[in-house]
Amino acid sequence: MSPQSHSTAEHLLALAQRDGPDALGQLLELYRNYLKILAASQINSRLQARVSASDVVQETFLQAHRAFDQFRGNTAPEFLGWLRQILAHQFAHLLEKHVYAAKRDVRREVSLDAIGTSLARSSLRLESVFADKNPSPGSVAQRHEHAIVLANELADLPEDYRQVLMLRNLEGMSFPDVAERLERSPGAVRMLWFRAIQKLRERLEAKGLI
Repeated sequence: MSPQSHSTAEHLLALAQRDGPDALGQLLELYRNYLKILAASQINSRLQARVSASDVVQETFLQAHRAFDQFRGNTAPEFLGWLRQILAHQFAHLLEKHVYAAKRDVRREVSLDAIGTSLARSSLRLESVFADKNPSPGSVAQRHEHAIVLANELADLPEDYRQVLMLRNLEGMSFPDVAERLERSPGAVRMLWFRAIQKLRERLEAKGLI
């Protein structure tokens, strides 16, 4: 998210808290790609035949509209954290429905905690792509905005580029594991990942974002 977009998010949040659903809808759209990327990182073999990242994000937005009066923050980062919590609850519900239906309720609580941790880990990995190795305090404060920018750029990449970047950078998989998932050789996956990184860097540089 550029500084201008961040300013837009803060403005829309204030409008949503004052005027209601129209501004909230515009605010949520700013985060669609970010949440979709995080959602995709959580859909494993147990869920991929039943749900899509787009569906999970849409349900997250519906829940955000319904529960917005319960949001107690005042900043865009606080709102984004609140959205991630709703997203985690959506995945906990999906796991309970499709995987743990016959298990005890405690399994839902455990899965919610695990999903929240996994979402936070994926978000941090997204924030760290092209980030400084020794960021200043100011740049640390901007990393969540950097993640929104990257998510928007990832959404515009070719599918194979986006997939290899998500598996390698967001899910932290090794090249051999990525190769197995994509049914390619490790060498081919390394080349694909390198081209994807270069393409992403070129897009960000062209917009003056890195």
